[in-house]
Formats: sequence, C-alpha cells, structure tokens
Amino acid sequence: KKTAKPTKATVKQQHGKKGPLEMSAKKPVPFLRQVVPVRKKVQRDPRFDDLSGEYKPEIFMKTYSFLDSIKKQEKEMVQKQLKKCRNMEQKEKLQRLLNRMTQQEQAQKKQQKLRERELTLKRQQRELAKQGKKPFFLKKSEKRKLELAEKYAELKRSGKLESFLNKKRKRNAIKDKRHLPSQKN
Repeated sequence: KKTAKPTKATVKQQHGKKGPLEMSAKKPVPFLRQVVPVRKKVQRDPRFDDLSGEYKPEIFMKTYSFLDSIKKQEKEMVQKQLKKCRNMEQKEKLQRLLNRMTQQEQAQKKQQKLRERELTLKRQQRELAKQGKKPFFLKKSEKRKLELAEKYAELKRSGKLESFLNKKRKRNAIKDKRHLPSQKN
C-alpha cells in the first residue's frame, strides 16, 4: 500500500544564496514573470493616520486663520469682477462662485458657533464636577432643542421671525398635501 505524500511546492528552494530558483516544468511559465520583487508604495491618508497627529479644530483654526483674510479678499475681487462683467455666461459663473463663497462662509460661522456651544457645555460640566455634582450629558434631541431655541431668539432679534415661520408653515403644508391621497373625480 502506498501512502499519499503531500505534493511539493512548484518552486523549489535555492541551493545556496546565489543559486537560481528551480521552477516546475509541468506548469506553464507566465508571460510576465516577476524576477525582482517590487515593493509596493503604500499611500497614507493624513486624515486617518496616527503619524500626522490628532486633529484639534481650535489649533487648526488658529494655525490657518490667515486663510480667512485671503478668502475675504478673493470674495471682494469676485464682487468687483461681477459688477464690471458684461458677458452673461461669465456673469453667471461669477455669481455661482460668489454664492458658493458666501455659503462656505456661513457654514464656517455655523460650525464655529456649534463648537463654542459645545465648549461652554463642557466648561459647565467641569464646574459641576469640581463642586462634586454628578456630570450630566445632553442627548442629541436636547441639543437640537437648545439649538432651535437659540435660532428662534436670533431670528426674533433680527426681526425675521415672521417670514421664517411663514416659510416653515408653507413647507409643512406642502409635505402634508403630498401624503394625502389624491382626489380624482
């Protein structure tokens, strides 16, 4: 009786360091054989890599605060070009660019407000912890309610509350109409 022996690998070991690799003659040789192993370049993303350090928005904002002044100058330049421009296509392009710039600016301000609000909440928690009280963390829904209350107060101060509420009512009415079954006679 013959015992089943494990088959050897297709590539045999080298005889010494300088000896050539022995390949099996039974297996066809690939067209492009890799003779020298090439090290693959590993690309690293600095956003997710530990080597780049930890992201802290406050430090980032302080470091790149000079960009705000540059963006402001660019926005003024675009506004001047928009006033001078006579070509309609160019004017539309400039208008879209200006809109995008203003939206980015507003988003940055909104993010800054959120960050400041979170920092104040953290400071309050630290104060309570120093006094010996148990820390209390707000839920997302509670944070959203506080945000809405702040937005309401801001709109009331600026006098735009009525127009905002009217728009909100109209939007909700349209949503409700969509959900109602259509009446076809």
